[in-house]
Amino acid sequence: MAKEELDLLIIGGGITGAGILLDAQVRGLKAAIVEMQDFAAGTSSRSTKLVHGGLRYLKQLEIKLVAEVGKERAIVYENAPHVTTPEWMLLPLIEGGTYGRFTTSVGLKVYDYLAGVKRDERRTMLSRAQTMEKEPLLREDKLKGGGYYVEYRTDDARLTIEVMKEAVARGAKAINYVKAENFIYDRNHHILGSLAVDLLTGDKKMIRAKKIVNAAGPWADTLREIDGSKKGKHLRLTKGVHLVFDQSKFPLRQSIYFDTPDGRMVFAIPRDGKTYLGTTDTFYEGDITGPTVTLDDQNYLVTAANFMFPSLGLTIKDIESSWSGLRPLIHEEGKSPSELSRKDEIFISDSGLITIAGGKLTGYRKMAERVVDLVAKDLSAAGGPSYPKCTTDRIVLSGGHFGGSAEYKLFVQKKVEEGTRLGLTTQIAEKLTRRYGSNIDLLYDIYKSEQWTHNNPELWLPLVYGIRHEMVATPSDFFIRRTGALYFHIAWVHKWKETVNQYMQSEFQWSEEQETKYRDTLDRQLHEAAHAVSLQ
Repeated sequence: MAKEELDLLIIGGGITGAGILLDAQVRGLKAAIVEMQDFAAGTSSRSTKLVHGGLRYLKQLEIKLVAEVGKERAIVYENAPHVTTPEWMLLPLIEGGTYGRFTTSVGLKVYDYLAGVKRDERRTMLSRAQTMEKEPLLREDKLKGGGYYVEYRTDDARLTIEVMKEAVARGAKAINYVKAENFIYDRNHHILGSLAVDLLTGDKKMIRAKKIVNAAGPWADTLREIDGSKKGKHLRLTKGVHLVFDQSKFPLRQSIYFDTPDGRMVFAIPRDGKTYLGTTDTFYEGDITGPTVTLDDQNYLVTAANFMFPSLGLTIKDIESSWSGLRPLIHEEGKSPSELSRKDEIFISDSGLITIAGGKLTGYRKMAERVVDLVAKDLSAAGGPSYPKCTTDRIVLSGGHFGGSAEYKLFVQKKVEEGTRLGLTTQIAEKLTRRYGSNIDLLYDIYKSEQWTHNNPELWLPLVYGIRHEMVATPSDFFIRRTGALYFHIAWVHKWKETVNQYMQSEFQWSEEQETKYRDTLDRQLHEAAHAVSLQ
């Protein structure tokens, strides 16, 4: 990155930055990205893990937002069916609840229309009996019926990684654990680049670029402060918390979007033998790097679950894991956290720093398009070439190269058979194929060439692949963002954390001090996820 002037340097390796990197590279810009933590370590690994159209924004009359992100769901799915999958969502209609039968029926119909939903995925309205049949745990006393419609479930961190990998495969440069510490300017205070420091080695480099985009999410205003351009509109961070329960405690069959007693809406979603529940929506002003889950957050969600599923009798002790993330929203005076718009906005400072803030995971591709349109126009106006329009709606992401969603089922079947012929169990072959998509061939190559990976391939294949192909630099990168295990298989993390730590120490030649630091970091994250109450 430091060897030549870039067309575009992006600061912030979440889904927004990754999307901008891919779009810019596809159009022919020389683009690079730096991320001070791991890729997706901020907001982009801490969402509700849904590529959803935001049904509740209809209520706020955010018609354009609903139409745009609604259409995006199908595009994100088609370009990466291995990380995104259609998920039927049940919206129970409760006496005295937020949504009545008529308004729900009309609202979902409008939602389907705005989002251009396929015929076989359009909403249906259910009777009380049909709703109970879909999910027997629902409370019966106030239930009037339900709405049934499609959303899309994703692995947010893996989606970010696959976008990033596709950009890199096309020639872009990406690096994690490198912090944009300061900016460099010409005599007219026009931004020329960034002084960046490698947080793993301490090396500092000057990275020069014709254009710099600040896509740092919750840290966007921090960069605007460094640039001296934080004026006018600013970010208001809101916190969202999710709790994970084992299916033995919360045996949910069906994804549910339901009312809470205070009128907010919460998701409950079954995944990998667990059920996760979220999210809260409260203003946040603490440490941006590690927002905690408070006792109030836990009580709120457990109370909400027991209100809608009274037979459960959930308690805080039933929580197996949890996560907390921050939404970087644009401040609007007098509005509550839930009322703040999820629309994105672009700010351009006098120095030329371009900041993108706000927005939703689902709309990442359109946000990127708007930013790259702006960058390309400016570069062309300054004497550069003319750049083509955005085509990322048709760009298949890394791991998605098997012929689209129509071919996915057959592809998985074929690769599972191949894996079992190599000696893997059907279960492991399927799990890995579904996680890595067409990149499974690289894992199978590791299995063929590295005989020692045959001992516990469920651990070794993702770890070796992650280090070689996904820039895994610490045990936390592996257990949290490359596998999601800290959230959905926390016992597995406890079982293998020492093995992974020792292997990575040997692989990266860590000093004793470094090895201790990474071990302690993961131990702290495990403690926070599983024992958040004791931290209050």
